[in-house]
This record gives sequence, C-alpha cells and structure tokens, in this order.
Amino acid sequence: MPLKRLLVVLSLLAVNKIWAQNSSDVIDYINTYKELAIREEQRSGVPASITLAQGIHETQAGKSDLVLKSNNHFGIKCRAEWTGDKVYHDDDAKGECFRSYPTAAESYADHSDFLRKGPRYAFLFDIDPSDYNQWAWGLKKAGYATNSKYPQIIIKYIEDYNLQQYTLIALGKMSPKDEILAKGGKPLGDLSINNGVAIREINVPAAKPAVQYPTGEFTINKTRVIFVKSGASLLGIAKEFDISLKHLLDFNELNENDDILKQDQLVYLQRKRKVGANEFHEVQPGENLYDICQTEGIRLESLLERNRLEGWQMPAPGEKLYLQDKASERPKLASEVTNTVNPVKQVTVQTATTTAPAATDQLTPANSSAVAASLHVVKDKETLYSIAKKYNITVEQLREWNKLTGYDLKIGQELVIYKN
Repeated sequence: MPLKRLLVVLSLLAVNKIWAQNSSDVIDYINTYKELAIREEQRSGVPASITLAQGIHETQAGKSDLVLKSNNHFGIKCRAEWTGDKVYHDDDAKGECFRSYPTAAESYADHSDFLRKGPRYAFLFDIDPSDYNQWAWGLKKAGYATNSKYPQIIIKYIEDYNLQQYTLIALGKMSPKDEILAKGGKPLGDLSINNGVAIREINVPAAKPAVQYPTGEFTINKTRVIFVKSGASLLGIAKEFDISLKHLLDFNELNENDDILKQDQLVYLQRKRKVGANEFHEVQPGENLYDICQTEGIRLESLLERNRLEGWQMPAPGEKLYLQDKASERPKLASEVTNTVNPVKQVTVQTATTTAPAATDQLTPANSSAVAASLHVVKDKETLYSIAKKYNITVEQLREWNKLTGYDLKIGQELVIYKN
C-alpha cells in the first residue's frame, strides 16, 4: 500500500476512535444542558438543536480548557461592549479575550442574546426554527465561525445525536414524554410551570364537543372534505387526491410549516366558500375562529369581514356569528365577558380598560390601557415564543404585559395581548 494512502487510512481510523471515545462525553453534555437549550428557544427563538450542537462543538463536549475556566460554552469573545468578567485564551491568536460567566445558564442566555440582538444574525430569525440545515449554514454566512466546515459539523451533531427533538419540544410540536433518552439520561419532566399573576376571575373554555365525521370523502357547504387524524401528512394527502401541496395548504388556510397535522381535523380538498350553508354559527366553548371556519366550510377572511372581527379577536361562547349576511355590530369577545359559570375550573387574568389613545407609538404598560386588548388562552404545547410569533409581538412584550417572571406557561392560562 502506498505510504500516502496508508497515512489517510490511519488518520481516518484515529478520527473514528476519538469519536467513539468522546461519544459518552457528548451524551453527558446533552443530558446536562438540554433543558437549558429548550428554555432558551422558548425565550429567544434560537433553536435548541443548534444551541446544543454549537455547545458540544465549541466546548469539546464540555471538556475544553475555555469552558472549564470560564463557563463560556459558545466561544464568544469579549468585544468592546462586554463589561463582565474576562479570561484569556489562545484561539485564532495568542491570549485572546473571552467572556467569562458565573454559570452555564448565563452563558446560554448570553449566546441567545448575542444572536438575537446582533444585526448580522437578524435574518436567521426569519428561518423556520425546525430547519436546522438553514440555521447551520446561516451561522456560517453571518460569520459566526471561521471554520469552512462549521455547518457540516453542526448538522452532523444534530443528526447523530437526535438533537432536533429538543427543538420540536420547545416549539410544542413534540411532547417531553416522547423524548428519546440518550444513554444515562433523565426525562425532561414538567416544563409547564405556571409563573402567571392571578388578578381577575375568568373561565377556562371547556373542550370542544366531539363530532363524528364520515370515513373518506364527503362534503360540507358543497365543498369536498375529509376528516384526518393528528400526525397525518398534508403532502401525503395532496398526492393521494392529486392536488398540489400549495393548493391544499391554501384551501385550509395553513402554512408550509403545518405539513404534519398536530390535531384531528377537517381537511378541505377544494377552496372553502365565502358564504356559509347556515345562517349563523353559535360559538361553542373551546372553539377558535379557525375551528369555526373548518366546521362551517367558510373562508376565514369572509367570517372576519361578515362579523366585523380582527384576526386576533375571539368571540365569547354563546355569541352568534353571521355566515351569510353582514352583522350590524361586532359580537362580544371572550375578553369582555366576565363571571361566566364554568363547570370545570377557573383561572384569573387582568382586565384591560379602554381610554383615549395615548400620544405615542411605543406600546408600554404605562399606555397599554389606551389600546385594544384581547385575551389568549394557552393551549396544549404552546410556548411564549409561538404565541408571540402568532401575534407579531416580542416575547419580552408578552412577559411585561402579563407580569411573568419566567418563560413557562400552564394550559388554560390567559394572557393579555395588546394591539394598536
């Protein structure tokens, strides 16, 4: 065997041996810091899979000299704006200044803030957090690391160690109970601790009444539809019925991130109609506007226009929504109804009052009573990040308006959402 080829083979064997030796360290690192990564995704939007993979790589699975003496898990250098503790470490040059943290949690938080607040990383937050490939390549594009193989390294860690599951758990697309534990790992446990503030008594909507639908294709409001179970793929349905995925998403007012259905639901095979078959729909406890549109086979934009509603406003249970004519006035909203009897349980939230608009463009607790407010009832698997994204607000606004001290939510908890 030629000497050059022999050296290549020996090098590959050596790399494989090191990888095998260090895999237990990687697993220990994941089990130690996975919950931190999940909480940081819920707080900031940085995917947990990316955070963990970067931490593994930058710290040599928690064994590097830098992390041992500074708790710096992401190799973030001091820079001019840093006023905290510092350590000096040989990296691209000798004796470079690196940030030092009292705890790993502070390193993780600073890493999230570093990406979130850095102008060159802003485009990353337009990428679907579950798309770890684009995130990894985006970090390289933004100049996070000088290593030309950085994206491949990050992606390999994510795929080899199933780190994507932690992103999905943070997004509410996977239950912590379904976590595939690494060797020696412990379950994540309860990630839904309630840190809300109780102020006004109000009801938690009861579960939607179960409806029995026919098997196979049928019609609602003269529109072709099927009823499918959670976990079904819209792409698979599109192929089965010879419809483009783009059209199927459009018919059901879903986006491309909704390919795998999170709940049992009706899926329309044609565009829904602008006018309902029924004159009215009485809002049931637990229903939202999307549920009503699917139940009645009517487009969301038509339902909103006919009832003088905005997309974030939820009518109170018992209110009648017009499906054929235009309502003379907006229905009462869930946020406006108090002291309704609930046979299950009650929670408390703050009531917003209405006054003349404040002369400012900045929405703050000081002027928040001057704008329209609605209540969002937290559903299973929702996070502060997913709710903030839904209403096009920031997590920090959501926390400030609701006096939340942490990032955890409880099913049924109500959050005040302010809109200009």
